[in-house]
Amino acid sequence: MPTDYGWLSVLPPLMAIALAMVTRQVYLSLFAGIWVGTTVLAAGDPLAGLAAALDACITVFEDPGNTRVIAFSALVGALLAFTQASGGVAGFVDLLARRRLGQTPRGAQLLSWHLGVLVFVESSITSLVNGSVCRPLFDRLRLSREKLAWLCDATAAPVCILIPLNGWGAYLIGQLEGQGYDRPVEALLSALPYNLYALLVLALSLLLVLTGRDFGPMAAAERRARAGAPPDAPADQTTDDTLAPAGVRPHAPSFVLPVLTMIAMMPLALWVTGDGDLMAGSGSTSVFWAVLAGTTVAAALAVGRRLMTVNASVDLFFKGAGALLPLAVLMVLAFALGAVAKALGTGPFVAALAREAVDPAAVPAMLFLVAGVVAFSTGTSWGTFAIMIPIAVPMAADPTLGSSAPLLLGAVLGGGIFGDHASPISDTTLIASMAAGCDHIAHVNTQLPYALTAGGLAIAGYLLLGLTL
Repeated sequence: MPTDYGWLSVLPPLMAIALAMVTRQVYLSLFAGIWVGTTVLAAGDPLAGLAAALDACITVFEDPGNTRVIAFSALVGALLAFTQASGGVAGFVDLLARRRLGQTPRGAQLLSWHLGVLVFVESSITSLVNGSVCRPLFDRLRLSREKLAWLCDATAAPVCILIPLNGWGAYLIGQLEGQGYDRPVEALLSALPYNLYALLVLALSLLLVLTGRDFGPMAAAERRARAGAPPDAPADQTTDDTLAPAGVRPHAPSFVLPVLTMIAMMPLALWVTGDGDLMAGSGSTSVFWAVLAGTTVAAALAVGRRLMTVNASVDLFFKGAGALLPLAVLMVLAFALGAVAKALGTGPFVAALAREAVDPAAVPAMLFLVAGVVAFSTGTSWGTFAIMIPIAVPMAADPTLGSSAPLLLGAVLGGGIFGDHASPISDTTLIASMAAGCDHIAHVNTQLPYALTAGGLAIAGYLLLGLTL
């Protein structure tokens, strides 16, 4: 019978979050959280816990899905290297300039928002493409990288879950099938209008762009950027590294065609891996195939334009992949921490605290809050969905609660995105920071008031819906 670790189960994520906020060392903080968790699992023996923590990082690769996602992270680095070296990003920026897009502070932010909405194939790709294109524009116009990181994050996971023709949709449909739904696609689509947080955070980010108003730490970051102060960014990301190398002519198709290839490949791969059923495909496999196809097209264009030889393209591939090695390491640590939290029962423990003695009208808001706490503590929205969907579905079937299944499912999905946004140990938060070239803790601090604002409005909405539906 599994051990009930109680409050000890929340210690690892809390340790990782607290250390990350205090030390600003995300790598060490994540590993410290893993170590604390494995020490608890080892009955308090820190040496056995250290050995188990190292082993937890290695066993991440036992899951093919995890391995594909980590490999995808490295491939994105290679893809960006090819699009930069071939003048693709510079050409795309020039194309936008000729069309007078992104030439004003408001225009650059609108461009970032629209890119986030249009590139919905996968949340990580969304952020990385957005950051790669918009970072030089934001720097040139003296907009803060914290604002870019916020726009990357606010239009990544929320868009991917609202337009589920991607790995997110495939994953959620699989979860619903596991709960006995005969028509899981229909069930997912019926829940999307009730994903209040995703809808609100998209609306809030657009409103802030259109009005030009900010509040909290973001307003201070914007004032600093307008004054010409250097960005609060990692040392290797303080310069504009997206321009074409000297002597290379800007060439927009070298960026546009690989991105279009990824967008086209994602549903095709879902269809192939799902044996003709788009919604039954493997999300991680499809993402991996999509970025591999995009990278191949980018490399072929560079070689075809005689910008480099085949041997040079291979060297650039590994150089680009190596540039995102820190991201791959962060993904490994985040997966390992999530596995330790699962072994400790962190999610079910948090959920159980709020499951009993709840007013039926407050059930949607309660599920949103609990899903948010679980996602914040574990750093994963997908893991939260795996924990919370089996809780929400039986509650929807309970006649004493009187809540509709689409409403409760939408509350769980929104809560998972909310907690994921607010958590400093979330992989999507980490990727948004890296994509924008922004200090990670600075991104967390500036984004949190906006996430809390949208979250508070979502809670009010769920309370109202709980009274009326």
